[in-house]
Order: sequence, then C-alpha cells, then structure tokens
Amino acid sequence: MNLKMVGAALLGWFVPGGAYLLSRRYVQFGLSLVLVCTALIGGTALHGGNLWPQPAELQGIDSFAGMVAQAGAAARMLAGLPYFAARAIEPQSFLAGQTHEYGTTLLALAGLFNLLAIADALQLRKERA
Repeated sequence: MNLKMVGAALLGWFVPGGAYLLSRRYVQFGLSLVLVCTALIGGTALHGGNLWPQPAELQGIDSFAGMVAQAGAAARMLAGLPYFAARAIEPQSFLAGQTHEYGTTLLALAGLFNLLAIADALQLRKERA
C-alpha cells in the first residue's frame, strides 16, 4: 500500500466520502457525505450514546457483551469529523435517553457507511492504477 492510498484512506475517514473526492467522483462523494451525516444527525437526535462505554456501565454483563459494546463504540468513531463534532457539541453517555438503542444504532451505521465508502473508493483507485 503506497502513501497515496494511506492519505486517501485518512481523508476518507476524516471527511466522509473524502476518498471519492480525491478520485474526482463528486456524485459519490456528495451521496456518501449526505448519508453519513444524515445517519449521524438522526442518531444524535435520538440521543444515541456517542461516548466510550465506561466500566460502571458495563458492570453486570459478560465479557463478550462488553467487547461487543466496545466494538460498537469503535464503529461509531469511523464516521470521522462529523462524529467528533457531534460528540463535542452534545456528549451522550453510553446508556442515555429513552431511545438510545435506535440512536446508537444510527451512529454505528454512520461509521460503517463511511468505512464502506472508504473501501469502495480505495478499490476504485486501485482498479484505475
């Protein structure tokens, strides 16, 4: 993997769809940016947990469920800059609000959508070269 691919992956993580922007695929960039930001805004509006789960919140569950909760937190971080902006504006604990399951699911989906966009853009770059 060369330095351009690493740079494209980092830009794609930081700015949702940014790897498409480097490939001059503006429609795909716009669609992925809108998709990730919409899922993130919806998750934040539904009070999804956007903080890392604390040990007190994981108390009483088995280790596998704890690992799944931490993997979900890592998936939310894949949304990049919009995730960190939402976290700075309105930090929600891991188990906050009545609709936290739906919100947390949307936040995780935002990160996974961004990961999918990064993988697709890098594959398109590799095929072009």
